[in-house]
Amino acid sequence: METGNPQRPVIGRRDFLKAGSTTALILTALPLSAEATPENAKAAIEKIIGSTVQKEGRINIVLAEIAENGGTVPLKVSVDSPMTVEDHVQAVHVFTDGNPLPEVASYFFGPHNGKAYMSIRLRLLKTQNVIAVAQMITGESFVARKNIKVTIGGCGG
Repeated sequence: METGNPQRPVIGRRDFLKAGSTTALILTALPLSAEATPENAKAAIEKIIGSTVQKEGRINIVLAEIAENGGTVPLKVSVDSPMTVEDHVQAVHVFTDGNPLPEVASYFFGPHNGKAYMSIRLRLLKTQNVIAVAQMITGESFVARKNIKVTIGGCGG
């Protein structure tokens, strides 16, 4: 019976670096497949609020019509509500239908907040709809949408 080291192929340092570089190049060349669509946004909304019928009204979205820089787009959302124990906003959810993922943010409220108001800055990939959904303590849901045109380098796009 023979003892000793079985012969194994030896990979040199240069071959190892070539293989790693080739793999990295291939992975960076693959396109990103994730992109929200109106259908994905609708599914994300239903996932959070269920099959509740969404009514128009009570939500005010303040968002520019055109954003010259999609990297930092200010968004303000307020909901008309008395904010009493019996009638107040439980949550406001923000979605987009043109970014890689439709879910943007969720803010939770109670009657102690006094008013349902939130302000954030968005990163928007392209021209798309921004959707705000308000869930009320009464079980009602309200929705508002606003389209924003995101220009590329201030040249339109």
